[in-house]
Amino acid sequence: MNETDQVRPVIRPLGEPGDLGWVVMAHGEGYSTEFGWDNSFEALVAQIVADYAAEHDPMREAAWIAEIDGNRAGCIFCVADDETTAKLRILLVHPDGRGRGVGGALVDTCVDFARAAGYRRITLWTNDVLVSARRIYQAAGFRLVESDSHHSFGHDLVGQNWVLDL
Repeated sequence: MNETDQVRPVIRPLGEPGDLGWVVMAHGEGYSTEFGWDNSFEALVAQIVADYAAEHDPMREAAWIAEIDGNRAGCIFCVADDETTAKLRILLVHPDGRGRGVGGALVDTCVDFARAAGYRRITLWTNDVLVSARRIYQAAGFRLVESDSHHSFGHDLVGQNWVLDL
């Protein structure tokens, strides 16, 4: 292990100039490169980010950026689904941040926030091809509750709903 591998991520609230655009760009570029997903995925992420930016309750919803050496390395959003349920949205670990605890730190931050905000459960939707993300969710205690085939982002995929009781 070299010295840069030992650098732990800094998790900070989303809100610095460029954060919103970076979230959209990093998702669009990353998922296109790694999975061949089309720009409909980037459009979905852009809508989630726009909705959050336009109107969110800071007592019940939050978003974070992970940084390593001052560079963005990941993100995660926590938004309200209903009065008792939060949704974990758009977790991303940039390739530069992989293997450095970024994903786990972001998920832990999101779950801790949801718990402190008074939610009773937190849910998320993902796809089965996102193996690394699923490992992070499982390690945090999420359990798979539903799978369903769908055609999205230019591919046949299996969507998954996960839940964690808080």
